[in-house]
Amino acid sequence: MQIPAPIAAHADELTAIRRDLHEHPELGFQEVRTSALVAEKLRGWGIEVTTGIGKTGVVGVIKGNRPGRTIGLRADMDALPIDEQTNLPWASKTPGVMHACGHDGHTTMLLGAARYLAETRDFAGTAVVIFQPAEEGLGGGRAMIADGLFERFPCDEIYGMHNSPYDAPGKIGVKPGPAMAGANFFDITVTGKGSHAAMPEAGIDALMIATGLVRELQTIVARNVAPTTPIVLSVTQIHSGAAYNVIPETAAIAGTVRYFDSAAAEMVSTRMREICAGFAKAHNAEIAVDIRNVFDVLMNDGELSERMIEAAQDLVGPGQAGRKDGLVMGSEDFADMLRVVPGAYCTVGHGGDVPLHNPGFVLDDDILPLGAALYARMVETRGAAAG
Repeated sequence: MQIPAPIAAHADELTAIRRDLHEHPELGFQEVRTSALVAEKLRGWGIEVTTGIGKTGVVGVIKGNRPGRTIGLRADMDALPIDEQTNLPWASKTPGVMHACGHDGHTTMLLGAARYLAETRDFAGTAVVIFQPAEEGLGGGRAMIADGLFERFPCDEIYGMHNSPYDAPGKIGVKPGPAMAGANFFDITVTGKGSHAAMPEAGIDALMIATGLVRELQTIVARNVAPTTPIVLSVTQIHSGAAYNVIPETAAIAGTVRYFDSAAAEMVSTRMREICAGFAKAHNAEIAVDIRNVFDVLMNDGELSERMIEAAQDLVGPGQAGRKDGLVMGSEDFADMLRVVPGAYCTVGHGGDVPLHNPGFVLDDDILPLGAALYARMVETRGAAAG
């Protein structure tokens, strides 16, 4: 593995930064301490910093020692509403909030790359380091874009990455073209008529209606979409009632639809509304449906995917970096930035063996110098590119 010496020399400091961030996780658009730490580090390394983009986003600009193109590098900063169960010395000190997806690691990797680029300046063009808030379904990428991110900091290309406990340590993969699913979130509210549980005939049972809806919604994909079309509907929440002897007046259902085909996703949304309307009429209830798009399909540029693979191979060798073939039904809001600026997004395997979004997730700190080196390598190789 060919990690630049200045990055390797700071490996212990990167670990310390990452563990500090892990101890102090913050949810989306609440990354006040995190963004302040990021800005402080960047300024300390002589980097021009802008804060408050997309509420808590931070952008740094690093100019190379010769003319060239502008390359964007992006990392996410937010944590998840999960109660950590690792019992590590650097476990979360914030009850109910945890970096269970490794965004603390991504932030640290980009800080490591920024320091290296600022100290060497041995590259063509300009590096724009983008620290994004609220990736976990709250629209942080869209918020930064709406706040003029690419008008204020135009980029020719942009790159991102994600740690992967599912791949061998140090293995880097890129899926050219469609790589990660788009996602809609939905909320369905059933309003019936409350009554005493001993007299159900006097009410309209919202909970019963909701449970019927859950069953029926799960048939939409199975009976309306071709089996060869990758799309999934999952009901993930149902909330109703507060007493043993009361039939609840309201019930709430929530969940997500993941897809690669927008026409299929629209058909699923239409069927959801039709089924809810039918249930409302059948049970003399009111049912409100809110379906909203949260993530676009992540589309990696074909050519730039190959360039990212080549840069990764420079670091880890041809056997440890290459194309990924499978579609991932999970979503990532870096997709929004890739709709504006061409680029690519990769995964970097590490030694953890617990899945993402799990209360026992542990990030392998050995990945930090590699991620920093790959971010930096994209600037060094692409800043002087012909376009």
